[in-house]
Amino acid sequence: MVTFARFGYRKTSMEEVARAARISRPGLYFLFSSKETLFRAAAAQSLERDIAAVQHVLADTGRPLPERLAEAFDQWAGRYVGPLARDVAAVIEDNPDLLGEIVETAPRRFEELITGAIAVESGQEAASPVAQTMISASIGLKHQAASREFYLDRLKVAIGLLVR
Repeated sequence: MVTFARFGYRKTSMEEVARAARISRPGLYFLFSSKETLFRAAAAQSLERDIAAVQHVLADTGRPLPERLAEAFDQWAGRYVGPLARDVAAVIEDNPDLLGEIVETAPRRFEELITGAIAVESGQEAASPVAQTMISASIGLKHQAASREFYLDRLKVAIGLLVR
């Protein structure tokens, strides 16, 4: 994903990806029949890893909900704040036609996880609009923030306002 982020999907060659992965180009083609297949697999793996990290954080019910929510958002979006990290998120967002349904299912799963964690403490009825508002705040902050620290500081304020 870093190679795709650096050059963009269209300008990234299988040769560059193979070099970054430290394997031969034929070896890369043995694993992935095309650049599209490779890109789809890399993006899917990245999104699935993010969702797994969010699940793990939210499952730790021994910690306060605001703390878990801040860490969950950091795993989902905070890691993609900053120059190179922003490019990784952008290359995924800019190529939805190549990625298929995972572009929709992963964010929907994230929203379900956040909603579920909030529902445990606030009830199901209040959870959905609060989760959606947090996600909107996160998206706005992600595009405003020059650093991950700034993103997290502002996100914690938003969570504090929304979760009482």
